[in-house]
Amino acid sequence: MSNSAEIIARRLHGAGVRYAFGIPGGEVLTMIKALDETGIKFIMTKHENAAGFMAEGTYHASDAPAVLVATVGPGAANAVNFIANAMQDRVPVIYITGCVDAKDAVSYTHQVFDQRELLSSITKATFEVVNGAVDEIIDKAVAIAMQDPPGPVHINLPISVAASEQVDRKIRQRVPYARGQASGTDFAEAQQLFAEAKRPIAVAGVEVLYQHAEADVRQFVEQFNVPLITTYKGKGILPEDHALSLGGAGLSPKNNNILLPFMQDADLIILLGYDPIEMRVDWKNPWSEDNKVIEFSAIPNTHYMHQADLSFVGDVASSVSQLGLNRLTDHPSWSDDSIKQLKVTLDSSFAAGSDWGPSQLIHSAREICPRDTVATVDTGAHRILISQIWQCYAPHSLLQSTALCTMGCALPLATGYKMVNPDVPVVAFSGDAGLEMVLGDIATLRDSAVPIVIIVFVDESLALIEMKQRAMKYDNVGVDSEGSTDFVKIAEAFDIQGVWVDNDESFRQQLTIALNSSQSTLLACRIGRKSYDGRF
Repeated sequence: MSNSAEIIARRLHGAGVRYAFGIPGGEVLTMIKALDETGIKFIMTKHENAAGFMAEGTYHASDAPAVLVATVGPGAANAVNFIANAMQDRVPVIYITGCVDAKDAVSYTHQVFDQRELLSSITKATFEVVNGAVDEIIDKAVAIAMQDPPGPVHINLPISVAASEQVDRKIRQRVPYARGQASGTDFAEAQQLFAEAKRPIAVAGVEVLYQHAEADVRQFVEQFNVPLITTYKGKGILPEDHALSLGGAGLSPKNNNILLPFMQDADLIILLGYDPIEMRVDWKNPWSEDNKVIEFSAIPNTHYMHQADLSFVGDVASSVSQLGLNRLTDHPSWSDDSIKQLKVTLDSSFAAGSDWGPSQLIHSAREICPRDTVATVDTGAHRILISQIWQCYAPHSLLQSTALCTMGCALPLATGYKMVNPDVPVVAFSGDAGLEMVLGDIATLRDSAVPIVIIVFVDESLALIEMKQRAMKYDNVGVDSEGSTDFVKIAEAFDIQGVWVDNDESFRQQLTIALNSSQSTLLACRIGRKSYDGRF
C-alpha cells in the first residue's frame, strides 16, 4: 500500500517530472518526502512566484509538466502571479498546495481561506484530493494540464489525506486526445485559396511549439517559399537567419510599422497556431478586407482579436502538411526580391548603432554567445528590444512572459532551465527593477551550482513606463529609483561573480569570461537614461 502523496509523486515521475520547486511548510512535508523518495528533486526557493518560473524553465527544457508546491495560506497565495502567467502563456503546471482537513476548516481559521476559489479563475481545473480517488485525481490533473491548450491545474492536498494509505489500484492512465486534421469542403476551399495565392505569408505562434509542429511548419514555408512571422513566444520555429524568417513581432511599434503593411500586401495570410494574446493593439484585425485569411488553431477563435475567412481547430502539423496538395510546383510565391528587401529594412531599423547602449549591448551579446544559447528576459523596455534583435535558431531559446508580461521572471526561468540542461549556455537578461524583485533567489541559483550569466540593464528607472509617462506629457512620478543599487556587491554577497560594465569593449571581454566560467556571473551594465528612445 502507498499513501496519497506517494501515488501523486509516482504519477508525476511517470510524466517525466524530475524537479519540483517551492517553499516547505508543515502541511506539505509528506508530499515533499514522497517526491524525494520517488526521484523528483525538490528545490527550496526564496519565493513561490520565483519557484513557479523555475518550474516553467524545466518544462521548456524537458517538455515535462512544471511542478510547484506551496504550503497553506500565504504560500498558496504567493504564486498567484505565476499561475496566471502559466494560464495565459500555455504552460502545463501541477500546482500542489497543502490545506487543513475539511473537519478542521469548520472551526479553525488560522491561515485558512478557500484556496480553490482563489485559483479557480486562473487554472484549467482545481481538485481536492480525497481518499479512494487519488489515482483518478492526479491522472486527471496531469492529462488536463498537458492537453490543448496546456495550462495550470491546482491540487489541494489535505494534511491527513496526504499521509493516508490507499488501496493499491491500477487505472488506465489517460492519454491526450488525438488532434484532428483539417478536412471537408472548407478545407478543400482553403487548399484552393493557397493553390492560387501569389503572395502568401504565414504567422506562427505558441501552439506550434506545444503541438511539436515546428518541423512541419518549416517544411511548408521552405517548400512553397512562404515568409514567416512569429510571435515572441514562437521565435526560433524557423531559424531567424533563414531567408524566409521575418523574425518575431508583438510589442514594437517600429516593427509593426514595417511588418503590417507588408502583411497587408499579401493576398493570403495563413495563421499557424497563432494566439494573439501576445500582441499589442496594432494587431487587432491587422489585415484589410482584401486579405484572405486561413486559420489553423488548437482551440476555437472566441477572442475576436482577429477574424478569418476559414478557421480549423485541431492538429497544425498534419493540416499544414496537406494544405499545399493542390499547389503546382511551377506556381512561384513572391517572385520578386521583396522578402529580401524587407529583411534588410528590419535589420537596419534595429541596428546596433555606434554608441554604448541597450541595442549595442544586445547585438554584442548575440555575436559572442554560442548559437545554441538559451536566453531568458524580464519584462520592460529591454525585453521589446531583445525580442527584436536577439536571433533564435531553435524553439524555446528565448524564454519570457509574453502574454501576462510580468516582471521578475528572467532569473528563475534561467535557473530552472539550466538545472535540466546544464551543458547549454544560459543567459538571463533583466532590468534593474525586475531583478530587485527576485534578489533572494540569487541564493537559489548559487545553491543549485549551475552557472548562468545574468545581464542587468542598469538605468535606475522603469524605462518603459517612464517613456509612456513622457508621451502622455505627465510629470515624472514614481518611475525613477531614488537611490543606486550596487548589484556587484549584491552578487558578491551571494557568492557569485559580479562586474560593472560601462562600454562595449568591457562588455565583450567580461561576457566572454563569464561564458567560460564554472560560476554564475552578474554583469551590471550601466546605460544612460532615455537610452530606449526611438529604439523600438
